[in-house]
Amino acid sequence: MTSPEPSPALRREGAPLGAPTRITQGARTRGGVGESAHRPDGTLKVTGEFAYASDLWHEDMLWGQILRSTVAHAEILSVDTSKALATPGVHAVLTYDDLPAGVRHYGLEIRDTPVLAHGKVRHHGEPVAIVAADHPETARRAAARIEVGYRELPVITDERSALAPDAVLVHGDRDDDRLRHVPHPNIVHRQPIVRGDVEQARGRADVIVTGEYAFGMQDQAFLGPESGLAVPEEDGGVHLYIATQWLHSDLRQIAPVLGLPEDKVRMTLAGVGGAFGGREDLSMQIHACLLALRTGRPVKMVYNRFESFFGHVHRHPAKLSYEHGATRDGRLTHVKCRIVLDGGAYASTSPAVVGNASSLGVGPYAVDAVDIEALALYTNNPPCGAMRGFGAVQACFAYEAQMDRLAKALGLDPVEFRQLNAMEQGTLMPTGQPVDSPAPVAELLRRVKALPMPPERQWESSEGVDVRQLPGGLSNTTHGEGVVRGVGYAVGIKNVGYSEGFDDYSTARVRMEVVGGEPVATVHTAMAEVGQGGVTVQAQIARTELGVAQVTIHPADTRVGSAGSTSASRQTYVTGGAVRHACERVREQVVELGRRRFGSRHPAWASAGLRLEGGKVVTGAGEVLADLADVLGDEAVEVEQEWRHRPTEPFDPRTGQGNGHVQYSFAAHRAVVEVDTGLGLVKVVELACAQDVGKALNPLAVVGQIQGGTVQGLGMALMEEIVVDPRTAKVVNPSFTDYLIPTILDTPAIPVEVLELADDHAPYGLRGAGEAPTLSSTPAVLAAIRDATGLELARTPVRPEHLTGTA
Repeated sequence: MTSPEPSPALRREGAPLGAPTRITQGARTRGGVGESAHRPDGTLKVTGEFAYASDLWHEDMLWGQILRSTVAHAEILSVDTSKALATPGVHAVLTYDDLPAGVRHYGLEIRDTPVLAHGKVRHHGEPVAIVAADHPETARRAAARIEVGYRELPVITDERSALAPDAVLVHGDRDDDRLRHVPHPNIVHRQPIVRGDVEQARGRADVIVTGEYAFGMQDQAFLGPESGLAVPEEDGGVHLYIATQWLHSDLRQIAPVLGLPEDKVRMTLAGVGGAFGGREDLSMQIHACLLALRTGRPVKMVYNRFESFFGHVHRHPAKLSYEHGATRDGRLTHVKCRIVLDGGAYASTSPAVVGNASSLGVGPYAVDAVDIEALALYTNNPPCGAMRGFGAVQACFAYEAQMDRLAKALGLDPVEFRQLNAMEQGTLMPTGQPVDSPAPVAELLRRVKALPMPPERQWESSEGVDVRQLPGGLSNTTHGEGVVRGVGYAVGIKNVGYSEGFDDYSTARVRMEVVGGEPVATVHTAMAEVGQGGVTVQAQIARTELGVAQVTIHPADTRVGSAGSTSASRQTYVTGGAVRHACERVREQVVELGRRRFGSRHPAWASAGLRLEGGKVVTGAGEVLADLADVLGDEAVEVEQEWRHRPTEPFDPRTGQGNGHVQYSFAAHRAVVEVDTGLGLVKVVELACAQDVGKALNPLAVVGQIQGGTVQGLGMALMEEIVVDPRTAKVVNPSFTDYLIPTILDTPAIPVEVLELADDHAPYGLRGAGEAPTLSSTPAVLAAIRDATGLELARTPVRPEHLTGTA
């Protein structure tokens, strides 16, 4: 092997190639870990040039359309597709009977969801048939011409109807493994958690408060609708370009239904316009592939907004019953609670959501005696599954309301009461698992409380009244009369990563080579970039570990191993860990290559601790040994690595004990609101947050995640709810006209305090950051409204009629 010619930079310095030449000062590669590196997709997105999945195009493509059920629970008596097939421009119409393989159901945890309804429909909007046509309007008209005969059945809409002795079974043929652990077939999953003696602890309590709470069904409301393009391949397979959160999970569910081996179903991530959990389950993936394989033509499917409300799962609505006890000096004695989640017609991720709701159901507090029961129901309501916060959100709303009520009963300051009972490192969770990394709950509360309060009566100025600063805004409903201010606090705990023994890993392939005379790193993972900034962080890690300025992020696809889902606040932790691990192996090989080529020229090559920095190989003292371009020459170094976090274990099905989570994250909020008590209108003036992120790999992105999660929690507090008619189980408001989400006019100032207390078990000490702020923002807003009005407010979202007594 011949050594390459030395780089001009080293030749100018007049030193032998491979020998130390200078001390590097200020040569650290920019854009690495800890810096607010710019997002590579940022400019394209804000200028409207980014290509989302709905922008996909193929020259000879057809358009797919789904016919959905108009009723929530019914037997299917007949499906007549003749008129649709006779429509000019229609190339295929498929029903359940046309499916090509023996596997005709799919599911993330329980395979209970039919690709197309068969025998009966179980929820409003369930897919019954699919159409492919040469124009989207033709496909819609043809789908509307399919005639389906139904015989409606009684609907199961709540716990009473689901668990009645004579209840209709939503899945009468159920045979999954969880069935033996539940007392009724309409319970998807149940998880009790018992620790200590609650009855004995109740006897020590000087004050006991109980509460019944209700949490509404929230939609992820991502702006980019479900969309994808399936292209048939010459080998009989199919290539699917899709907006999703987990390519390999999709692949695992799609291939059996198509009757194809996984290597004949190729998947590439298309541009994703938000997710928040709503893209973990399949939407049109199988439908587009079926139509493409049947017609031999590419098929594009794009949901409109109405379809999107039926095309993905939502956040579980919940009914929560809590009992808290405390001694006169403010120490918690016990917590007893029951959490009932409505999982809707199909399981989705309900079992894991139950696990989170139960294990995190007490909150970030130290309490020795707990008795928790959490369960999810099968009903005929819309299917519910993953959404940012994943079971911990519903519980946080209830336990934080309880903490306020208990503080009031004891005559204590609500923040000080929380601090008195706050968990810390070493505290045992209700599951018996010790918290083995920093848990700065009391400090987060101290910080948000210490922030300056926003000025009173901001709507007043020398120029008059600025109605934009008042409840009701530009509707000009008040000039300040009847407006009352309130302040509320809340804090929450969220797990990070997959739990309960799930094999949580990610895969990264990293390649380093010289391109155009410069060393370039290419990072290839299957991580779904859904807007969280993962591609930015991957590049930052590669720059830090490999010392190169130029990093290319390969499009995510299934040609590399699984990265897991972009959910559970896990991607920076797990895929970031995989990228770092692969980079370390690349660095080792590059250094070894340098030793083989130049080691005889200077003894420093034999020293330990050589690193890559500023495009060079340097010693621990910062002496430059060689340019990376010279070390690599015309060779490329490529490594693919899997990386796992510490293992977890399932919770005991009877006691809930076990080390079920790998990491916890914490956030606290202070909400300041102004309420027009006459009209029931609320203006959130400020929603301050303090959060521990372990290590902020990209500080600006971290603040953006915290603020985004905060606004999503605000929406749940005041406006967001999918309304389902309890008589028919039909969705009442499937549009952004009737399902309201916060706009910039609803968004208050969101000051953020970021703590960086490293978790020594995690890469760079980081802590997943994306979900925790969604937990505590909702109860903080509710607490502030209670403070302003004196009302109990045990339901979210709060509507004007709840404040005016006209509900």
